Amino acid sequence: MVERARILDAVNTAIEKAPKRKFSESVDITINLKNIDMAQPKNRIDETILLPHGTGKKVGIAVLGKGDITTQAKEAGVDLIIGPEEIERLGGEPREARGVASSYRFFLAETGVMPLVGRWLGPRLGPRGRMPLPIASGTDIRPIVERLRNSVKIRTKDKKLFHVKVGTTEMPPEQIAENIDAVMKRVESVLEQGPMNIRSVFVKTTMGPAERLV
Repeated sequence: MVERARILDAVNTAIEKAPKRKFSESVDITINLKNIDMAQPKNRIDETILLPHGTGKKVGIAVLGKGDITTQAKEAGVDLIIGPEEIERLGGEPREARGVASSYRFFLAETGVMPLVGRWLGPRLGPRGRMPLPIASGTDIRPIVERLRNSVKIRTKDKKLFHVKVGTTEMPPEQIAENIDAVMKRVESVLEQGPMNIRSVFVKTTMGPAERLV
């Protein structure tokens, strides 16, 4: 486990070394695993992690369904609402469906439309790790939406190297460090050998040099 002070030092150094820009850059960590066979599905990471301070940027969320879930989605300020007929229409428009799959990070779907989603949108959402979270009738989705707005998704497939967005350069370094700590703890908790399966961790801004953390 990496000490919080060490994480904060790495964040500060990465931000200080980055060329000054007139816009906010993302801050990411790159995690490289070792001594683990990612060809085995049981070793792959597929986790949604709640960040204490969010990513600092808007996370796109789409809701699929009709009736009460769409009313709640509007109240929660969800970015896109897709009804049953629209799900089927998108199934016949591969390019538009790919655009939707790429533009929104999280999808929620009323359980009643999940068969439609699987049939028409599964080929676009599934490979991108964006298959919807099924929502049972009567569930209040507003707290779920709020949580997802502050979350990141890690899905490694068969790769040992992956990147995670942990903030922006406009955020206080302390908040970014706390986000990194949350990600690291979650990743270590799902690895067979915990920290022993981590070869290296680097933190960097979008345009800046990488600073080694582990």
